[in-house]
This record gives sequence, structure tokens and C-alpha cells, in this order.
Amino acid sequence: MIERWIARVWRENGDDAAARRSLAESLYASPLALVIGGIIALAIGLLIVARTGDPVILRITVAQGLAAVIRFGCAFAADHVTDRPEASRRRAWVMGFEAASWGHGLLIGALASATILRSNDASLHMLAATLAATYGAAAAGRNAGRVQVAIGQSLLMVLPPAVALLVHGGLPYQLLGAVMILMLVGMAEISFKTHQIVADALRGKQEKSQLAMKYERLARFDSLTGVENRMAMQMRLRDLFEKNRRTHNAVAILWMDLDRFKEINDSLGHMVGDHLLCVVAEKLAEALDGRGHVARFGGDEFILICPGADRAAAQAIAADVVDYFRHSFDIAGHSLAVTASIGIAVAPQDGRDVDELMQHADMALYQAKGTGRNRAVSFTWSMKERFNRLHEIETGLRRAIADRELSLHFQPVFNLASGQVVGCEALLRWMHPTLGSVPPQEFIPIAENIGIIAEISDWVLGEACAAATDWPGDLRVAVNISPQLLRSAELPQMVVSHLMRAGLPARRLELEVTENVFLDDQAHTSAMLLELRKIGLRLTLDDFGTGYSSLSYLSAYAFDTIKVDQSFMHNVRRSPESQAVVRAIAFLAAELGMDTVAEGIETDEQQDYASAAGFTDAQGFLLCQPQARPAIAALLAGGIDIGTMRARRARRRAGAGPAAPVAARG
Repeated sequence: MIERWIARVWRENGDDAAARRSLAESLYASPLALVIGGIIALAIGLLIVARTGDPVILRITVAQGLAAVIRFGCAFAADHVTDRPEASRRRAWVMGFEAASWGHGLLIGALASATILRSNDASLHMLAATLAATYGAAAAGRNAGRVQVAIGQSLLMVLPPAVALLVHGGLPYQLLGAVMILMLVGMAEISFKTHQIVADALRGKQEKSQLAMKYERLARFDSLTGVENRMAMQMRLRDLFEKNRRTHNAVAILWMDLDRFKEINDSLGHMVGDHLLCVVAEKLAEALDGRGHVARFGGDEFILICPGADRAAAQAIAADVVDYFRHSFDIAGHSLAVTASIGIAVAPQDGRDVDELMQHADMALYQAKGTGRNRAVSFTWSMKERFNRLHEIETGLRRAIADRELSLHFQPVFNLASGQVVGCEALLRWMHPTLGSVPPQEFIPIAENIGIIAEISDWVLGEACAAATDWPGDLRVAVNISPQLLRSAELPQMVVSHLMRAGLPARRLELEVTENVFLDDQAHTSAMLLELRKIGLRLTLDDFGTGYSSLSYLSAYAFDTIKVDQSFMHNVRRSPESQAVVRAIAFLAAELGMDTVAEGIETDEQQDYASAAGFTDAQGFLLCQPQARPAIAALLAGGIDIGTMRARRARRRAGAGPAAPVAARG
């Protein structure tokens, strides 16, 4: 049991290096306490010398005073040497302090025991024993940072006078000596407990510090890839901008996005995707080669921050990054061919602050992905202009219907054999309050992207059906339907609702679709077209001959009309290929019992060729330009035909001035 206790007292209890270092430093961290203790011990020693005149005690007292002075000097020096280059000298001062402490403790015990054994003054005996006991108790508490030092010094101070008391004889002296020996056990226990408390406190403080460092790392670094996260990236950029206000140095941002990462993630699983992101982060660090910092912005997007890089240097770095992606990645047994798109922005010319520079790098990335991916694109201010226009269009579209900015124009479709109008195509127009007239080919794709094409199409269907009720006979109105809307289950209900509200027969409404509707889900498209046919609507395949044309569409969906793209009619006199396509489509449609419309007729030659090729109908500026609702109603009420329109053109060319409106004729 005694052996276990001694082992427990003398071991460092598994303290880690940092805790042991802090405990050791506590021994010489308070030089003032050493000064006070040394003065008290020296004063008592001199008092005893004055009372006894003993030369041995005098020598012990002088030596004890010198040890106290050396001890204080070493402690003061060690406490004030903090520079790393002075570490060896600091260790020397610490060793000197420890040697002087052991010597000072031995001399305190020697002073007390010599006083008891070499004098007959009982009051001096008590004073010496008290000095040793109090000094030993102080050492047990003050030096508890190192248990060996605390217990060792207490033994040197207390044990010699305790033995001297036992040797001196007499029951009171022997009792006091025994008490002092028992005190040693208590001092040892106090030292051990104090050491444990201090060590636990230091470990707790260190654990808190480590935990704080861990949380700081989690806050600053991406948990998956280990590179900086978005917050750390923004902090780094702000620091660079703050520094560059004084130095005016350049800083480049390369915003990188993996091409088609979602396809890999969805097809091979998130574990493969995560592994790929980690490898990409490593490759980016290799490609940078110390020229910048890598941060993960989120998902498969990374930001490369390159301090001091101008545009040429940034483009060189981007080229190196793209080159790194020319080789496939071996991930979990899969050889993955991955490419990257990069947007480059360089401060200060591309951005005056962090937010602006990031926004412009994002625009450049958008441009890189939009022009084919696997490339790096530098920001230009024309991108900003396009972005601002795009933003204005997106914002304006959301209020265009409510603000009555949208309108429909109608362009007649003429039968080439009879010359009569068979219907009109509804053409959407938008007059933006600041941008002016925005063409449909610009704003329709944007409306599809931001998810309001259904709302716009609903408005167009309602307006077109209402307008057709003003027209004579069974003239049809044709409305273009977005592929996105055709995939919606709401379209049949929307169509029926407007037909009933306007009182328009279903046969007078014609829906025009393009070949793009067949690219995604042909089964759903087929079911939707079949459902629309059941309502009694006519279906037209618009812009035939472009994109992903397939003859199987014609037989599978039995369209009523085929519209040949105007690009073929535009080149029909100069291009034998266009002539062959036009004649083939006209012949095929005739065999399938479908009408054909030649779009974009702008010259008499084009009209004549369409008629000779076998087209049933024609549409274009030559025949009649798109008209607003009141104007088209007036024209149709007047009974216009191809001959009438040709005669009016002839009179204008002859200088007779514009003819009277057809609607005004009797």
C-alpha cells in the first residue's frame, strides 16, 4: 500500500507536455513571494545567531541567504526570457533556479536542526521548528506544480528538525517531532491534491482551447475537402481588398464549376461524387502551385483566389487548371472524364469591392458554361450590360400582364390556291417601359426559365380566342405553345376554359408546337397531343426542317399542318438543297393529307415557288404584316385575299399612295 502511495505521489499522473510545462513555469512565476520568504528566513536566522553567537549557525544563515538571492535571480531571469532564440539560456536559468531551491530547502532544515541541537534556548527551538514547518507547508502548496519538488523540499526542510527534536529528548520535544513527521504525510497529500486540481484545470483549459480551435477550423474549412469554405474565402478577400487599398496590387478570382457533375453524382452515387470533389480540391492545389488559395464555394463550385495576379497571370492559371482536367479521374473503380468551366475577374478593373468582383466572376462563369463549357472566360463589361438587361427583362415579365404591357398581333395565313385567308397566327409583343420593344425570341426563353410561361400562355390563349370571335366565318387562330407548357397537365383544362369563355368552337383554335417537344418524354407528349386532339383542336408542327426533325413525328402524331421554317424559303432561289427540302416536304405532306404553310414569304418569287412546289398555304410580310387586334378585324371584315394584297402593293410601288383600308370599302 505504501509503495502504491509513493508511486502515486511521485508520478506526473500522465499530464501532457503542455500541462507539465505550465505547471513547471508556476514554480518561478512569482518572484515577489520568493523575496518575502527569503527575507523572513534570513531575519529569523540572524535573530538566532544574535541570541546564540554560534558560528556554525551563522555560516548556515549566510549560505541560506545567498541561496535565496540566487533563487530569486534565476526565477526573475527565467520569467523574463520569452524570445524563442533565448530558449537555451532560459533552460539554464530554470536549472539554476531548481538547484538553488533544493539548496535553500536543505539549508532551512539545517538551520532549524542546528538551532535545536546547538542551543539550550527553548524559545529559539520553537522558533526554528516553526520556521521549518511553515516553510515546508508553503513549499508543499507553492511548488505543487511539480510534486517531486514540493515533497522533496518539504522533506529537506521538515525532516531534519523533526529528527533533531526526537534526538533532543523530552516528551514535549518528542511529541513535536512526531507531529512534524506526520505533517510531512499531510503535506505530501496536500501537494498531490493541489497538483491534481491545477493539472485538471490546465487540462480543461487546454481542452477548451483545442475545442475552440476545432470549431474555428470547422467554421473556416470545408469539412469534406479540407480547403477553405465560403466564409473563410470572403474573409480572405476582404483582407486582400483592405490591404490593396494601400498597395494597389491586383487580385484575381477564378470561379470554377465542374461540368455535368450532377450527372455523375446522380448516376454513381454521392460517395463517388464526394470522393471526386476531394480529388478535385487536391488537383486545384497542384495546379495553383503556390500561386493562390483554394476555397469551396458550395456544391461543385470552387473559388481560386490569386493575390497579385493580373489578367494575363489569371488566364495562365486558368489554362493550367483546365489542362489538369484533360486527364480522367480514377474514382472508386470508375474512370471519370471531368471538365471544368471557369469565370475570371481581376480587381481593381473588374470590381471595386468583394461583392462586385464575385458577381462579375460569376457572370464570366455563366458565359463560359453558356458557350460550350470546358473553358475559361474573362469578365467584360458587355457581360454586365447583358446581365442588367436580362435582370430588367426578368423583373419586367413578372408585372407585364398586370401592367398591360403585353399585346397580340395577328398575321394572316393565305391559301395559295384560292387566295383567301384561312386563319391568323397570334404573335406576342411586349413593349417594355424603358427597354422599348423586346422581341419574343429574347423574352420567351427567359419566361420559360423563370417559370412564368404558363401564366403568359394562359393570357395569350384568352386574348387569341376572344379576338377570333370578331372574325368572319370559320377563320382559325393559331397560338404557339411552349414545350414546357405542353408537359404540364394544366394545358387541356386551360384551353377548354378559354374556348368556353369566348364561345369559340374548338376547330377554330390551332396549337403550334415545335419539334423540341419530342426531346424529353415522348410518351407524355403523345398522350397530351392525343388529349388535345380529342377536344377537336387542330395541331401544327412549326419550324419543320430545323433542329431534331424526324419523319416518325409526322406519322405518329398526325398533325393537321406542317409549317416549313422560313430559312428554307429565304434561300429557295439560291440553294438547290433548300429547293429539294421544300419540294420533299410538300410532297410528303400531300401524301399524308396534311396542309403545308410556307413561312417568311417576302418576295413574289418565293410565293410563286411555294405554290409551284405544292404548298397549300403561305404566310409572310409580302402577303400581310402582323396587325393589332382592331386592324386585323377590320381587314378580315373587308374580305382580303392574295390578289387584293398584291394589287395594293402594285399601287404603292406605282406611287399612288396607300390604298384605302379594305374594311372601308363597300
